[in-house]
Order: sequence, then C-alpha cells, then structure tokens
Amino acid sequence: MDALQRFFAILIADVRERTRTPRFWVVLALMAWATWWCFPPIESGYSTLSLVDGSRGRYSSAWAGMGLGLIYSTFLNLVGFYLVRGTLTRDIDTRVWQLLVTTPMTRGGYLLAKWASHMAVFAMIAAVGIVVALAAQWVRAEDRHIDLIELLKPLVLLSLPSLALTAMFAIWFDLVPWLRRTAGNVLFFVVWTVMLTVSVAPYDGATKADPQGWTSDPSGMMVAAREFSRVREAQTGKPLPFGFNLGGNAADAGTVRFDWTTWQPGGKVVASRALWLALAMLFTLMAAPLLDWAAARGLSKAKATAGAGRGPRWLHALFDRLLDPFARGPLGILVIAELKLALRQRAVWWWLAALGVLGAQFGAPEGMRIGLLLAWVLPLDVLSRGVLRERDHGTHALVFTAPDILVRLLAARFIVGVAMLFALSLPALARLLASEPLSALAALAAIASIASWGLCLGALCRNARPFELLLIGTVYVCLQGATVFAVATHPLATLTTHAIGLLPAWLLLSWAWPRLARR
Repeated sequence: MDALQRFFAILIADVRERTRTPRFWVVLALMAWATWWCFPPIESGYSTLSLVDGSRGRYSSAWAGMGLGLIYSTFLNLVGFYLVRGTLTRDIDTRVWQLLVTTPMTRGGYLLAKWASHMAVFAMIAAVGIVVALAAQWVRAEDRHIDLIELLKPLVLLSLPSLALTAMFAIWFDLVPWLRRTAGNVLFFVVWTVMLTVSVAPYDGATKADPQGWTSDPSGMMVAAREFSRVREAQTGKPLPFGFNLGGNAADAGTVRFDWTTWQPGGKVVASRALWLALAMLFTLMAAPLLDWAAARGLSKAKATAGAGRGPRWLHALFDRLLDPFARGPLGILVIAELKLALRQRAVWWWLAALGVLGAQFGAPEGMRIGLLLAWVLPLDVLSRGVLRERDHGTHALVFTAPDILVRLLAARFIVGVAMLFALSLPALARLLASEPLSALAALAAIASIASWGLCLGALCRNARPFELLLIGTVYVCLQGATVFAVATHPLATLTTHAIGLLPAWLLLSWAWPRLARR
C-alpha cells in the first residue's frame, strides 16, 4: 500500500504540474479543434480516413473509433513525445531527485510513475477526442447510433500500445544526458519515421499482412489494413487492394460510403497489441539502474560548462581571428560575442556534418536540394533556443538590466541565426545566384523566415520544442516532395510565402519577447 501511495503521489503531482500551465490547455483546445476536422462532411472535398479505392465508412461509432485510433497511434505518438517529455529532466535539474531518493520509493516505481503520468496526459487528450468524435458523429448524421464499446475498442487496441512506446521513449530521452535537448528531439523524429515506415515497408497493395500472428507493427496500421480489406471484400464480393489512406484525401459527393458498425479482433490480435504495451513498461523499468548515473549528469552541470568550448581549440582561435575585426559598436560586439558562443558549443560531429552538407551542395541538383534542407536543420538548437538562454541559465535578472538590451539582444540573435544559416547554405546560394537569381533570393527569404520563426515560437511558447518539431517536420515533407522550401522549382511562390511570413513572425515576437524577458 505504501508503494502504491508513493506511485500515485508522483503521478498526481506530475499531472497537476502540467495542468496548471495555460500551455497545456491551449494544446488541448488545439487537439479538440484538429479532431473535429478529422470528421469532415462529404461536401468538404476531402476525407481523413479512406480505403485505397477511395471509399470510406459512414461516421458510426466504430468508424470514428478507427479514425481516432489510427490518428493517435501514428501522429499523436509523434506530437505527444514533445508534449510530455521533460518532467524527468526537470526533477534532475531542480535537484528534486535528491530529495526523492531519500524516501523509501524505488527507482523502478519512480520511473513507472513518470511513464504513467505521460499516459495520463495522452488519456486526457483522448478523452477530449472521444467527446469531439461523438459530437461529429451526431452532427454529420450518417449513423447516429452511439456505441461506446466500438468507439473505445480501436483506441485501446491501436493507440494505447503505440502511445505507451512514446511514453517510454520520453523517459529514456530524458534520462540520457545528450538526448535531453535538441539532439534528442531530432533523433526521436528519425526514430518515429523509422518505426512508422520500416514496419509497413514489406507490404504493398498485393501483399496482405496477417494480423492474427503474435506480433504486429507498433502503430497497428497493418492490423487495421487487413481488417479493412477483409470486411470490404465480404461486402463487395471482390478482391480489394491492401491498404488505406490516412490524411487529407480527395472526396466528393460521389464517394462510396459503406457500413462499418463493429470490429471483432481475434484473441491473437489482442495479445499482439498487449505485447507492445508490456514491452513499453518493461523497457521503462530497465532504465532504473541508470537513474543515479543520469542524475549525476544533470543539466546544471551542462549549463556550467556550456561556454567552455567543445570543438578543436585551433578552430576557436581561427574564428576569433576572423571575427574580431567585425566587433565594432555596441551591436557588433554583441553579435560577435553571440556568434563565438554558438560556434564554441559545436561538437566535432557537428563540424563533420557541416562539411557533409556543404559538400552535398556542390553535387547534382537533387544533392544540392537535400544539402540545403539539411543545412537549415543543422543549427536547430541555436534557432530554437536563441530567446530562451537567459531563462534556461537563470541570468535574465542580470542581462536585462542593461540599457536598450531587449532590442540589441534580439537583433543580435536574429543576425547570428541568419549568419549560420547563410554560411551553411553558401555553396547552394552561389550556384543559384549564378543560374537563377530569383531562386537565390527565395533561399534568402526562407533563411530569414526560419530564423524569425525560431525566435517567435521560442518566445511565444517559452519552449524550444514546437519550433524544432515544426522545422524538422517541414524539412521531412520537403524531402518527400512538398514545396514549402522549393527554392529551385517554385522560386516565386517560395519567396512570396516566406516574405509574407516575416511580418506576423515579427509582430508576434515584438509582443512576446518583452514579456518573456520580464518573467
């Protein structure tokens, strides 16, 4: 009983800490808004969940549950990681762990309580989604029969194991020192992409995964795809290509809608999903022996040595010699100091990666495009945390006493972000300028936009993760063919989009930055 009391005490304290912040309720409201648009009317021109032949189920409780279950098991487990992570790091950094370790609480119980608090946040989001889905089912009036069991079944079997894995990763990424900040945020996006794609890669439209085995993919997509195929083949009497579409797919008044009123998973499907849940809890408990080691390497130690320099000393000396002549005037001195600090924090791997992206920009047009996109991700920590340094290091009471420091510091950090992006993009910019000046101008507008929105979202959210997720996700979809940063193929549209985006970014920043500085 004492162990359970300690478990629930940590769980409730974590949940209270999260729900006391306005940011949590803003995220919850945004999730409710997004969930509503996951159930569009037939005349909207798109559908969120449909089969490969373009048909979709009528909005019954069972179909709404499948839609929510698949969306949460694929997309919420990405966004949710950035939403819940950080509680373990906070305990380590604020030395709360040193107090907790003196109690009879076990390390495994502590980590399991943290994992459960992550799951509680996901449960609150899912509860809001359930209410919105029921409202959408009634308003769309395609099938108004309410069946809570059928609505909840996909959430429990598809979403719960997937979100449990996300909660487990959040624990591990908070535990490992070098994964606690930007590097971990980037790496998890890679992990999420691999988990989502590799598990479904062996299957195409002609290959049907058997969900009746003892294993399934982490997101449960293959389980759902096989069930969709089985039901539709029984309804139509003809073979159906394997798979489904999840996202904004085209639809119109002629879209075929079929009945989907129940899902009857077999016992082995239930067992295969329970296996992922058990593995998530097991791997969370396996982190317990590392907890003392991780606590000894808290962020406070990293902050104390942040400016000591991580790259080769000869490189620091070279940059000092190159940059010192530009340290003229109050703004120039501040810009050079900020730039030196940013460069001295770069590890050896960062410089090697920089050489790689610079070299890629000398290659074929496709290599140049990829190199340019990766160059814009490389200084992500500088871009996303530029306005948060004083808050993170506790130096705001000293720094912001200087006259006119708000404007000068913001200008300096914008210049540093633009300068790093410009330097990493130099080969591509030179090639574009020689062949297509408008494309070079579009790239410069994109650079200014990225630096501006990094500062803006950092000041608005008081957290680096929203911008990190936004930029990583945008670069990923651009690598898949999206045109957000298509400076070579759509230069005018790219230039216009990013130039227009500068105005709201700076208006929001001018409002949020003084408030962040006063906090």
